[in-house]
Amino acid sequence: MNLIVELRQYTLHPGARETLIELFEREFVTGQEAVGITLGGRFRDLDDPHRFVWLRAFPDMAARRRALEAFYGGPVWRAHRDVANATMVDSDDVLLLRGPGFLPPRGVHEVLATVCHPDPTGFDAYAARHLGPAHALHRTEHAENDFPALPVRTGEDVRLWFGPVDAPPPGPFRQLRLEPVTG
Repeated sequence: MNLIVELRQYTLHPGARETLIELFEREFVTGQEAVGITLGGRFRDLDDPHRFVWLRAFPDMAARRRALEAFYGGPVWRAHRDVANATMVDSDDVLLLRGPGFLPPRGVHEVLATVCHPDPTGFDAYAARHLGPAHALHRTEHAENDFPALPVRTGEDVRLWFGPVDAPPPGPFRQLRLEPVTG
């Protein structure tokens, strides 16, 4: 399935990550699902105690806009936005992607995510050799962000996948060691 996916990486105030996770799991999961947003994995960054990483998905850009308008204009966000925003230093590190989404299997304690800025001539061959369906490969969605109240990173071309590989990717990359949040 080819969805519009947001990879959201939040930098939080020291000591605020568990406050946001508890609020997120209690209020924001069902609040977003109620307006048609598909929630993917939610994670603690194992290498940075001040980071919360999560994914959400939409069938297409028009559905994304409608769902975000409904959620951010709705009662759940209004009731809890001040507490959520008080935990955050930065919530604008967002990649807009196209791919299958990702939800880690139950019982997994660590997930490796790779964000690669690939060599455009070599990545498809690399992916064919080293990435399979379980890696949930995502590519940058270059459509205009039609919900500008929530910025996304632009001007870059990335590939994102989950799980280890046996060879380094062709191009600069960053790996995230992530601990799934179990709701």
